[in-house]
Amino acid sequence: MARSQEESAQRVRLLGGFTNRTGIDASSDADRMREGALAFTPEGSTDDYRKFRGGLLREGGPIGTLPRPPSLGGAAKQAAAAAVGRRPLVLLDKLAERLAFERSGARLYETLLLKHAQEGEFAGGPTRDQLATIHQEELEHFRTLCDFVRRLGGDPTAVTPSADVGGVASMGIVQLVTDPRLGLAESLEAILIAELVDHECWRTLRMLAREAGNDELTEFAERAESEEDRHLAWVRSWVQARARGEETPDETAG
Repeated sequence: MARSQEESAQRVRLLGGFTNRTGIDASSDADRMREGALAFTPEGSTDDYRKFRGGLLREGGPIGTLPRPPSLGGAAKQAAAAAVGRRPLVLLDKLAERLAFERSGARLYETLLLKHAQEGEFAGGPTRDQLATIHQEELEHFRTLCDFVRRLGGDPTAVTPSADVGGVASMGIVQLVTDPRLGLAESLEAILIAELVDHECWRTLRMLAREAGNDELTEFAERAESEEDRHLAWVRSWVQARARGEETPDETAG
């Protein structure tokens, strides 16, 4: 029996033949559930509800603020860049966003390496060397971004608005990849989402670096974008290989 078949059969045994009962149409209590939902529906029109939500949205403050420069030298660098219209705070905000994402990316690939060590390879899936290569490149991106933030007078440990938004948005991906119930192949579905976002954000950073006249950062962003293109192509191929070779637990149980 192939390894994927063995794993699927084992999961069926661990679940004890549990049947998925989440669909309402399969429940004999479907009508009572609908009645209960209607009984707890708040009074008022749809327009009232929209106005209520709109008021809550207006009360919300900003997602975050850009921190002050950690030193007088950093403040001078930012003031000099602003004087010539290079929007240093915008660039620092997006650098912090990339920095936070690459840090999380390195940790995600650490988890994938652990799962790979436990499960081994599947047909068309990643090799350990491929996962290790991506992990090291994510780490290198993170360390280089820290250096650029410092050069622009910022603090690489500070959480900027864009870094905060990116961190919250990626929480679901982290939860999926680190979930012990998900195997390597299933975790790759979540990694594909991360790689798609990563690809687009590097493109934006490259554009901002070019507009700021920062040739060194532009060159680094171009190289990182090229590496992320390769990451995305690899992960896509692994997910597609898994989809082609996947069998359902019911098919392997007999």
